[in-house]
Amino acid sequence: MATVITAKDIEALIARGEDPNRLPADALLTPSAKDVLRDFSNKRTPGPSSPISQSAAVFAKPVSASSSPAELEAFFNSPQMQTLKEQICDIGRRLWQRAYVDGNGGNIAIRVADDLALCTPTLVSKGFMKPEDMCLVDLEGNQKAGRKKRTSEILMHLQIMKRQPRAKATVHCHPPYSTGFAVAGVEPPTCMIPEYEVFASVAIAPYRTPGTPEMGKLVADLVDKHNTVLMANHGVVTWSHNDVEDAYFKMEILEAYCRTVLVAAQLGKPPQTMTPSQLKDLLKIKQSLGIPDPRHGLKECELCDNAEWRPGVVCGIPAKTESGSEGVLDADAEALVKAVTEQILSQKR
Repeated sequence: MATVITAKDIEALIARGEDPNRLPADALLTPSAKDVLRDFSNKRTPGPSSPISQSAAVFAKPVSASSSPAELEAFFNSPQMQTLKEQICDIGRRLWQRAYVDGNGGNIAIRVADDLALCTPTLVSKGFMKPEDMCLVDLEGNQKAGRKKRTSEILMHLQIMKRQPRAKATVHCHPPYSTGFAVAGVEPPTCMIPEYEVFASVAIAPYRTPGTPEMGKLVADLVDKHNTVLMANHGVVTWSHNDVEDAYFKMEILEAYCRTVLVAAQLGKPPQTMTPSQLKDLLKIKQSLGIPDPRHGLKECELCDNAEWRPGVVCGIPAKTESGSEGVLDADAEALVKAVTEQILSQKR
């Protein structure tokens, strides 16, 4: 099992004069541990050239939605914002390359201040965005900077951020396998693959017209306990308390999981699942990482309920008997044969 590293562990390494960046390859850092590690790295390499991997690095900027247009424009064109714009473009290309988006679908947002967010433009393919295409909006959706118009679905991202203060980044797209579950209105079954259990917490939001406040509210109602929401007849949205790449990772994990589940459902055998005890171990890791899940605190007997999952394909080959012949699958036909046989035998007597 991977080692979970806390903020106290990082601080202890620094106090001993050791380099906290030299951690085991499989180490899992809690959010507070990542903050301590980032602060340590920034002190060693100060200045604008320091790598910025989280939008939290921008929070220290004295800017808000009420700042002057000149201040907002300067903030929008700062080196820190350029880094975040490039990150959004990178994630957009990865979404497009993996066929998680089509046409100009999908959108991405990063919170860059208490009441400001950076987001993708409307009517632009996620595979071909440029940093200069990005938009700056307040949490009500009013555009504050950017030459192109902001995405029409930004209200959903902003409602997530307002409802869930820990949400630093959001990604919305239409991955085919996951969206298939959303169209069917079926939550993916649980207790099958560790990565899904640790990093994703999935729920389904009812359908409303994309881009409307009603759609955003239905999604936002779920984000206290879920970081991944299937949007019925539409797609998927994820949020992360770390950064935009982490929000994208959750999308990859969900899509790979849904694809694997559908493949397993076609093999004609019930899938092998984890025991409740094994799942409880994974949920402990999940909780230590600060990832929400409505199953935190439940008893073991309540953890692996897949009652709604109905695999659509079963093996059509008749079962073999011990003698090797095909078993009789129709109980009514078997009873009829038995009755006729008994009737014939009684007449011979």
